[in-house]
Amino acid sequence: MLKINEEQWQVAKEKLRRKYNHLSDEDLAFQAGEEDKLINRLSLRLGRKPSYVLFTIGKEIEDISSNRL
Repeated sequence: MLKINEEQWQVAKEKLRRKYNHLSDEDLAFQAGEEDKLINRLSLRLGRKPSYVLFTIGKEIEDISSNRL
């Protein structure tokens, strides 16, 4: 399971917003401890498997200072 803190999520959220510009604020809403809900919501919205969303977010927070998507 992926654990995300608020600081990491703010950066990852902006990266996701640039990569998938159709995502709304509601799609990207996050509360600590509810990572599974976020993964499932984004999976449905993006039409991708949860494992893809998990991998994508994991890469974004792995190198939080990078501007790469």
